[in-house]
Formats: sequence, structure tokens, C-alpha cells
Amino acid sequence: MDEEKIKAKLTKAEYDVLRQKGTESPFSGSLLDEKRRGVFKCKVCGDELFFSGAKFDSGTGWPSFSDVNKEKVELKKDISYGMERVEVTCRKCGSHLGHVFDDGPPETKKRYCINSVCLDFKKEDK
Repeated sequence: MDEEKIKAKLTKAEYDVLRQKGTESPFSGSLLDEKRRGVFKCKVCGDELFFSGAKFDSGTGWPSFSDVNKEKVELKKDISYGMERVEVTCRKCGSHLGHVFDDGPPETKKRYCINSVCLDFKKEDK
């Protein structure tokens, strides 16, 4: 999918975060309080990136996950804004998703801090 098609598919807010590495305001995302069982997919390409069993409430204002679908997510060094962080991107389409920090739950110690606008949620069928 070329960049013009991606831009046409997304809202301005989605494009700003996914393709221009912006950040949604804390506590504003539609998936922050999502607690149903299911899968979180990339808004651009549809790849399955996160599973509901790894989602937790970090109190930071963004959906947080303790683990990722490692085959579908890529981690990159990010030195923007005078900070050194680890950026989380979709491996298939390169879209920016958020950042990962080392202050997560004891089992992984990871907190994948992800913008809601980057994800579509698909509820698990019973």
C-alpha cells in the first residue's frame, strides 16, 4: 500500500501517530479501558500485534501490554526529543505504535505503551 492510500484510509489523528510518530493525549484513547478477550491489530495493515491476555492497566493513560507478538512487532532505537527510548513499530508496514519501557509487570518487566489510534480491536469469538 503506498503512502497516499494509507493517508486516505486514516483520520488525521491516526496518520499523525502511525506515520509521523506523534502521540495521542493520555487518557483519550478508545482502547484504554478495553477489557474483552481478543486481539489488537495494526490500523494500517491488519497484522495481529497484541493479545488481550498481555494488556494491563499501567495508570499512564495509554493502553499497555506486557508482551507482543514478536513476529509482527519491531523495536527500534529512538533518540528524538533529546531522549533515548525504544520505539515499537509494526514489522509489516513500519507504522509507529508507541514505545516500550522496562517498568512493566514482574513476569516480563516490559510496558509496551501503545497509542489507541494505532490499533483496531477484534473481539474473540466464543
